[in-house]
Order: sequence, then C-alpha cells, then structure tokens
Amino acid sequence: MRIRRATEGDAPSVASVLHDAFAEVDRLYTRAGYAATTLPIEHIRARLAEGPTWVAEDEGHIVGTVAAVHTDDGVYVRSMAVRPAARGKHVGRALMLQLELFAVSTDASRMYLSTTPFLFAAIRLYESLGFRRTGEPPDELFGTPLVTMAKPLAR
Repeated sequence: MRIRRATEGDAPSVASVLHDAFAEVDRLYTRAGYAATTLPIEHIRARLAEGPTWVAEDEGHIVGTVAAVHTDDGVYVRSMAVRPAARGKHVGRALMLQLELFAVSTDASRMYLSTTPFLFAAIRLYESLGFRRTGEPPDELFGTPLVTMAKPLAR
C-alpha cells in the first residue's frame, strides 16, 4: 500500500471511495447529511484547493482517502473513508498517520474531526490514535447526529 497526495485527476476515484465507504450506512443519515458526506467530483476538486487530500493505493487502485484543512483551531480532518474491500488492512490508520505528520509539520496544536456516532469502527480507530470526544459542536450535519473528537499535538 502506498499513501500519496491526491491530484485533481484523482477526484473521480475519491468520490467513488466516499460512495463505496458510506453506502452500507446511508439509511442512518438524513438525505442531506448523506449528500454532504458523499461529495460529487466537482466538490472534491474544490476541496483540493482548500487543503491537502491523500489517497491510499493498493495494487494501483485507490482504496482510501482523507483530507485536511488548517484552521485557527488546528487541523480539521474530513472525508476519511476506506472502501469496504480494503478494511482490516490498516488503510485508515496509515492515512491518519500521514495526516498527523502534516499537522505536526504545520505546528498545529491539535487535530479534530466530526463523525457520526454509528460509525463504530471509525471511532475505535480514532480512539486508538489518541482522539477523544470533546462535546464541541457541531452536533449534527443536516439532521444527522455528529460527535466531535480531538487529539492534542506536541508542538
């Protein structure tokens, strides 16, 4: 497996990963919440200008993705997703560790994210990496419940 920065040409594959990763839980989202989670290609291209996105490749195929935005509060983690067929291969962990290297290199004080409370495996991964629930907003995404998690970084 290889982790690399995404390019504009990767946008269709990133969109496909998001759709594949969240398809099995789509019924747990509101329609608008699911649409905001499984972004269309043009939104992914726009996000590439807002901050780095990484992809995980396995045998030449993109199997996972994560994006980051540097904010006043730290580095915000977004759109972390792994195709179901690639789960259990530590793809999510590798992507999150790459993102953490980025966050540390920018002198961010913390990494933080919002996730849905029904993504149990993702929450276990985040907790294993040192993230803890903060109780901070946002509490929902277009009616879909959210929890915020953060990890302090050594500066």
